[in-house]
Amino acid sequence: MATLKEISNLTGLSSATVSRILNNDSTLSVKDETKRKVLEVAEKIGYKISSKINLQEQINFLALFNYSEELEFNDPYYLSIRFAIEEECKILDINLDKIYNSNIGSVEKKYDGILCIGQFNDIQIKKIQKISSNIIFIDSCNNKEFDCITADLKEISECIVDFFIQCNYKKIGYIGGRDFENILDEREEAFIKYSLLKKVVDEDNFYVGDFSSSSGYNLAKTMIDNNNLPDALFIANDSIAIGVLKALNENKIEIPNKIAIISINDIPASSFTYPALSTIKIHSDLMGKEAIRILKDKIESNRTMPLKITVPFSLILRETTKNTL
Repeated sequence: MATLKEISNLTGLSSATVSRILNNDSTLSVKDETKRKVLEVAEKIGYKISSKINLQEQINFLALFNYSEELEFNDPYYLSIRFAIEEECKILDINLDKIYNSNIGSVEKKYDGILCIGQFNDIQIKKIQKISSNIIFIDSCNNKEFDCITADLKEISECIVDFFIQCNYKKIGYIGGRDFENILDEREEAFIKYSLLKKVVDEDNFYVGDFSSSSGYNLAKTMIDNNNLPDALFIANDSIAIGVLKALNENKIEIPNKIAIISINDIPASSFTYPALSTIKIHSDLMGKEAIRILKDKIESNRTMPLKITVPFSLILRETTKNTL
């Protein structure tokens, strides 16, 4: 009959450490690779592992996206989050299910943890809590009760406005989107407050639709038809900006001589637009990867204190800005 001593000899770990791993001791700090090695050796020599350990081996996570697969397919920012989540789950041997369009009603089982990608309202959050108490929000951080990992959109918005001010632009417009019609997007809210404070907001050129290129194109056409362009445009994301650039190019409006543009996300296409798009790079893949680790740690350590993680960003200057300070 296989014993702890045999596993200890084969793994090079003490019998006490082996026992704590096999008994799922959450206070033990060892690498996942070490845990996996112990479990593999135990199985190989026929050591009987309790059902509790088998459950620990197969953690089940649900990724709940508040947008459609079509939108994700057309937005590399969201694709990179999902790819990172899937890759990290493979590395850590975590089972992952995915649901789009916040379709919480279709969930028929409990999960060890839930990853919520995007914005969710209070009613949705209450429904999510019935599925699991272990929750992390990705790309949003509106509820302080839960773990979240996101970019600091307030700081990013102020960074863009400050750059335009340093370039001596006096009238800064905004084109953005909203997840919920009656709720201001964080970028929109930050821009309004900061540009008003700095007295550079162009209130005649403030447009909000959704986060698609087609929305950006239509809003830009409206702006052009009003025949009162701002000096510079803060655009909420690169997808919207691609549509805006199309409208401006069709009307032969020189960029950045007539209007400068900065957007957010630095998707791969942003360096191939005409002109190449100045934008804020957010490490969205880092959000997906670290979210898995944070959620797994919460479960294994029984942590109750919520964590807020902010990923870094950088301003990438290309051809839609004059880049002369």
